[in-house]
Amino acid sequence: MTRVYYKDALGAFVVFDVTRPATFDAVAKWKQDLDAKVSLEDGSPIPCVLLANKCDETKEGMVNSVAKMDEFCKENMFTAWYETSAKENVHIDDAAKTLVSQILKYTAQYKPTYLKTKG
Repeated sequence: MTRVYYKDALGAFVVFDVTRPATFDAVAKWKQDLDAKVSLEDGSPIPCVLLANKCDETKEGMVNSVAKMDEFCKENMFTAWYETSAKENVHIDDAAKTLVSQILKYTAQYKPTYLKTKG
């Protein structure tokens, strides 16, 4: 994706479909692209939460192992991960609260440039 899609981002979700393993295969590439194109003012990656969507359907692949998902997220610097269902509204609020909490934690320490007053 082009840098303009990430411009001024302070956090992100990366979503994959638990019923289609190929979508999980692309997750690391999306995260690498995100990290290469946007960072916080201190140079650290923006908080990013991984969403394993369609948990209301039959799961395939790595999402069947919580330990493997935890390790994957640690290796790829995801803030957290959630099994979600947009259809059934499962863990959507929890994921959003986690991401917002991480963003607020950062902004309390470092006032982003675009929020600084001029003069």
